Amino acid sequence: MSPEQFVASLHKSGPAPVYLFLGPEPYQRERCRRELIHAVLGDDLEARENGFARHDLSEVTLTAALDDARAMSLFASRRLIWIGSAEAALPRTRAAASEDDGEPGGDASALASYVREPTPGTVVVIEASRYGFDGEDKTRIERVQKYYAAIPSQVEFRPYTAESARSLAQQLAKEAGLMLGLAELALLLEATGGEAARLAMEIEKLRLLTGGTRKVTGEDIASLVANAQQATIFALVAALGRGDRVRAFEILDTLAREDEYMPLALTFLATQFRMALVAREAGARTASQIQAHFTKLGARMWPERARQIEQTVSVFSKEKLERAVGKLFEADRALRDARPDDRIVMEEMILEITA
Repeated sequence: MSPEQFVASLHKSGPAPVYLFLGPEPYQRERCRRELIHAVLGDDLEARENGFARHDLSEVTLTAALDDARAMSLFASRRLIWIGSAEAALPRTRAAASEDDGEPGGDASALASYVREPTPGTVVVIEASRYGFDGEDKTRIERVQKYYAAIPSQVEFRPYTAESARSLAQQLAKEAGLMLGLAELALLLEATGGEAARLAMEIEKLRLLTGGTRKVTGEDIASLVANAQQATIFALVAALGRGDRVRAFEILDTLAREDEYMPLALTFLATQFRMALVAREAGARTASQIQAHFTKLGARMWPERARQIEQTVSVFSKEKLERAVGKLFEADRALRDARPDDRIVMEEMILEITA
């Protein structure tokens, strides 16, 4: 089930005896943890202190943790047992792993027995947050699911998509009373990588800075949000992508005053033009087509980045894109030489690309 389904089920039917929390996404997992603690132990601090217990399967066995769940407490009528590092319980030897295909033994048998007869008034959460759902982790997380298959209530914490991260940011900004424009929203998403936990933290910092009395500016984000200093580099990318020489020189001047590391700016520029060249060769013209094409290739892309590439594709022909990539390579090589001023190299590169 999804985190939303978990919360809805919790409010409607109360907590299940045993849960498996799967996946690395921290924001929704923390939200579900708070909801579950409230549902099981309420808001009383003493009840939470006496009723909450945590185990780590890298330190104790699953059987030992479940034995604690079976024990009746003299101080708490309701208990929440949180068992972390669930991946550590999986068999490591080939002989032990082969049990996955047959009858469960050891810890797996103890888990199946507990699920059949859970302790009344006790909720057990087994948390596996090490692996994701894609790429090399897919096989690993499937093995975790198979090992804990006896647990019927499994909650999957998948990373936010670009669209869902954007919706979450808008929702959090609205709840915080933050006046956040579309350009600033795109900058915030780019700077945080769309990570929900970071979005929530940075929006709270922006709320404290502005007090909800004025609109958030790009300068606010650049001063508070880690990695947002790259926004100026992205602005240079956009200016060159439009073929706007005057604006490109203005931004280069800003980068020089801020003592920006020029090879980093060049890396972003090279990535932008290479992506534009790939999009043009694939026949992708609109932002939605570009985003869909790179998503199909397995490269995650934000809508704002797709629009930047769309601008570049619309301004530069295939021949000009190839020439620009060549000029960027030459500039990168020149920056590695013992030259007196990196800015001269960048200025020459801008003149060549916008010629």
